[in-house]
Amino acid sequence: MATDPKHLDSRRSFLRKGAMIAGTALAGPGIARSARGAPLEVPPTAKEMGRPIPPTAYGVPSRFEGHVARRRTDVFVNRQNWSDWSMTPLQHQHGIVTPTGLIFERHHAGVPDIDPSTHKLAIHGMVKQPLRFTMNDLLRYPAVSKFHFLECSGNTLADWTKAASTTVQQTHGLLSGAQWTGVPAAWLLDEAGVQPGATWVLFEGADGASHTRSIPVDKVMDDVLLVYAQNGEMLRPEQGYPLRALIPGWEGNVSVKWLRRIKVGDQPWNFRSETARYTDPMPDGKWRQFSFVMECKSVITRPSGGMKLERPGLHEIQGFAWSGRGRITAVDVSTDGGKNWQEATLEEPVLDKCLTRFRYRWSWDGKPAVIQSRAVDSTGYVQPTVQEIAKGRALAGFVQHHNGIFPWSVSASGEVKNAIA
Repeated sequence: MATDPKHLDSRRSFLRKGAMIAGTALAGPGIARSARGAPLEVPPTAKEMGRPIPPTAYGVPSRFEGHVARRRTDVFVNRQNWSDWSMTPLQHQHGIVTPTGLIFERHHAGVPDIDPSTHKLAIHGMVKQPLRFTMNDLLRYPAVSKFHFLECSGNTLADWTKAASTTVQQTHGLLSGAQWTGVPAAWLLDEAGVQPGATWVLFEGADGASHTRSIPVDKVMDDVLLVYAQNGEMLRPEQGYPLRALIPGWEGNVSVKWLRRIKVGDQPWNFRSETARYTDPMPDGKWRQFSFVMECKSVITRPSGGMKLERPGLHEIQGFAWSGRGRITAVDVSTDGGKNWQEATLEEPVLDKCLTRFRYRWSWDGKPAVIQSRAVDSTGYVQPTVQEIAKGRALAGFVQHHNGIFPWSVSASGEVKNAIA
């Protein structure tokens, strides 16, 4: 781990070798001496006053970071934006928390504009006392904050057996990490008094699609949050303002946004989102329902599709790993297409059902290579290959829950591309 003295020594060695290669071996001794000895020039910005603080404003990134933005999918072209995706630029994310303005979007009927002063949450069904809450009511409860990933079940669905996407934003961008703040759903259900025999809970949104999902009551009472804030600020409209459910480790569509109703019952409701949508084709011709958990998965984000290695030598492979069943315990990296594997370093913090960052130092010899990662979680589950997934599932049609090992190819010229064949 990052605090291991051996790791620190290894990192110092990596930095020393990297500096030697960049400054001496490749730049040439004359250039290296010039770089070391030249005086540091005073830039124009140090000779003039900068921008003053305005009376009121919401901070935005530097104008030089304008390329870091969410993007719609390039694979499934939609003529309208009512039911669509926008994807997180994972290749530019430097930590386990995704900036709020870059968290991926998934809507079924556009983004509603909801006044929090009029918004209500109702709890009814198999409860002893039906309840209704305003947002002010919910804000009076003690707040709970947790770090968790959120992943759409359709993440990577275009790249099962062929390279349809070009960048990691397009292959894996329906994934984000955030700090979520709100009230445990169990607290409100305890107040309402769940009746004996109740086994399922309904969550319904206030959007134009009235998106609704059935969730087992045991999960709801375990770790589900009713969220009103994200990354230290109130939810953005596209993230469910003013209230949403957050169901840690499960497919994103069950974390219903714009939450308005919770109903307790003794069986699932089998909504359209549980029959015609969000089901998985199986080899016997049947379809699997309620495949909630997002299994252990990882992806290399740097270098990744669309990038280029400038020269042979030392490079740090970076990426993310995550699991809906617990913590990440290990990530292995292969640079020869899966023939051999080496253990990567996990960067702290390593949290339950949260993005985990990994790093691996690679000495590229300038020859073609295939790089990929393989994660292991705290249950012992090992991230599978697509071929292993295909033994138990059909891979034809609109197939979701793709957690297979994902390869990138590096050409002799350093160009990195999607290597799904």
